[in-house]
Amino acid sequence: MAIFQNQATITLGGVTRASNITVGEIVEAVTLEKAATPATYTQGSRITYVVNIQNTGESALTGLTVTDDLGAYTTGSAPEKQITVVPLTYVDGSVLLFTNGVEGTAPQVTAGTDLTFTGIDVPAGGTVTLVYLADTNEYAPLGAGGEIVNTATVTGTGVTGEVSDTALITAQSAADLSIIKSVSPTLVAENSRVMYTFEVQNTGAAVAAGDGAVINDTFTPILTDLVVTLDGVTLTADQYTYDVTTGEFATVSGVLAIPGGTATQDPDTGVWTVEPGTATLTVSGII
Repeated sequence: MAIFQNQATITLGGVTRASNITVGEIVEAVTLEKAATPATYTQGSRITYVVNIQNTGESALTGLTVTDDLGAYTTGSAPEKQITVVPLTYVDGSVLLFTNGVEGTAPQVTAGTDLTFTGIDVPAGGTVTLVYLADTNEYAPLGAGGEIVNTATVTGTGVTGEVSDTALITAQSAADLSIIKSVSPTLVAENSRVMYTFEVQNTGAAVAAGDGAVINDTFTPILTDLVVTLDGVTLTADQYTYDVTTGEFATVSGVLAIPGGTATQDPDTGVWTVEPGTATLTVSGII
């Protein structure tokens, strides 16, 4: 954007009069807007990026280049150990190009530290839309406050100044649970006790408690004389339900409290890892 102004004069008989000052603004003929979905991520999430390039000028623009920095940022334990890491990985072959809403030939792609799309033509008064995918990788910041901000920039003949836009996605803050079930012993005599163990892991940042995490199972064969523990503490009968005729078991909502995971970044490599929060439920009974 640039403001311009000028003024005229008129002279008669040696007397000069000045006009008023006119003011105008030069607006860019090319604009760029970028968006991302979904707005939250975990490690390994797939993100869809949409870049719209609009040409409001009266001449077509040809051979433009769009560069995406893939969210690159600098990290390190000390100034002399600073490294640049890239938290997004372009999904090969994913880019689509639309001109005024009609799909056309995809641009040439170079995927490295930066992602570049070349050979883009935008008609006069028209819009080109790029749609492409990227996966969050081991450098994607995790935990509370984690975010990826990446910038797309368009350059080329007819584009003046820096025409760019950013998209922000944030690390998922909700609980993210997984469960593994085991049985002991695996060879069980009739009328003897067997124990089922449920290992629950939470790699999300939030504690899974008030949001109603529940373990459900149907024991076959049906168990009798149940003993249920959570992290070594025996649960009372009002903390779970069990149907002795069907073998259907469930913890009561709110009983499970799985702590959130702890996200840390290696200061030397920039790699993020999560130490999950855990909870262990055991159910034993007579077969």
